Amino acid sequence: MRVAFVSMETTHYRDTEGARRFERVARHLAARGHDVTVFCTQWWDGTDETVERDGVTYRGVTISPALTSFAVRIPALLALYDPDVVHARPDPPVTTLAASLGGTLARAPLVVEWFGDAAIEASRFHERTATLPEMVVTPSEMVRTRVRELGATEATSQVIPESIDVSLVRETDPAEETDVVYAHPLDESANLESFLLGLAELRDRDWSATIVGDGPERAGYERQVSDLRIDDRVTFAGACDREERVAIYKGAHAFVQTARREYFATELLWAMACGCVGIVEYQAESSAHELIEGAERGFRTTSPEQIADAIVDAGEFERLTVDEDWAEYDRTPVLERYLQTYRDLQAEYGLF
Repeated sequence: MRVAFVSMETTHYRDTEGARRFERVARHLAARGHDVTVFCTQWWDGTDETVERDGVTYRGVTISPALTSFAVRIPALLALYDPDVVHARPDPPVTTLAASLGGTLARAPLVVEWFGDAAIEASRFHERTATLPEMVVTPSEMVRTRVRELGATEATSQVIPESIDVSLVRETDPAEETDVVYAHPLDESANLESFLLGLAELRDRDWSATIVGDGPERAGYERQVSDLRIDDRVTFAGACDREERVAIYKGAHAFVQTARREYFATELLWAMACGCVGIVEYQAESSAHELIEGAERGFRTTSPEQIADAIVDAGEFERLTVDEDWAEYDRTPVLERYLQTYRDLQAEYGLF
C-alpha cells in the first residue's frame, strides 16, 4: 500500500508526543513493506528533495516552515505521488485542507491523526480539520470526545491506542524489586505531590518507591520528599531509556498514575504489561482511567488517601513480570487496526 503522510513540522522541528506517534506509525508501516512518504518541511542538509530514514522517504515540500507555500504545493505533490491513502496531522489546520484537496485529486481517502496536544483552537480552520477527513484517529476516548464536539461523528472518528513492544517486555530482566513506581516528565502537569502524599500516609509501613522522569520540577519534588520524611525510601531514577523503564516496571509491584494531563497513558500501559497493578488518580484532562476500566489488576482513586489505600490493597495481587492480558497493545495488532482503517476507507471509495 502506498501511504502519504503530511506534516509540515516533524519531530526535527518540534518534538511532541503527537509528532512522535505520527512518525512512529509511518516507520511501522514501512517496516511491514508498505511504500511510505512523509511530505514535510526539509530538515536535512543539502539540496536533495528526499531522504530515506528507517525505510521511510521524507519529501521536502519547503526549505523552512512556510505555511502558505507548504499548503499551496501539497495538493499537486500528492496527486503526483498517487497514494492509496493520505494520512495527515491537524497542526496547522490549513495543511489538512491542502491534504484533503490533494487526496481528492489523487482519489485517496484522508485520515487525520489527532493526538490532542496540538494547540490549534485559535485557527479559523480547526473545526474543518475534524469534519473534512473520512476518518479522524485519536489515541483515547477523551480526545475522541473533543473531536466529536468539533463536528466529527461516531462513524468518522475512532480510537487507535498507542502500542508497546511486547517482545521487549517478555525478554527484559527485572530490575531490583520495589513496591511502587511512578513515571512522567517532572513538569507542571506531573502532579507528583498526590503520589508523594499518598506515600506519606503509609509512613509507618515498610515500602520502597521509584520515580522515573526528569524535568524542571524535580528539585522541588526532591525537597517535598525530604519534608515528608520519606526520602530514605524514595529513589529518583531520572529520565531512563525504554529498556531501563521496562526493567524497573518488571521489578515493581504497582504503578501509580497521577499526572494531570495524558492524552494516552503510555507509561501506565507499559507498566501494566510488565505486571504492575495499575493505580490511577482521576484527572479531568487525563485518559489514564480508560486503560484500567474493567481491568482486574487496577484501582481508580480520587485522592492521596485513596492512593494509599490502593497501594496497600495492591498487595493482595501476586507479583508478575509479564501480564499477557495487554498483548493486544503490541505493535503488530495496533498497526493492523490502522491498515484495516485504510482498507475500509478504500472500499468506501470503491478502490477495492
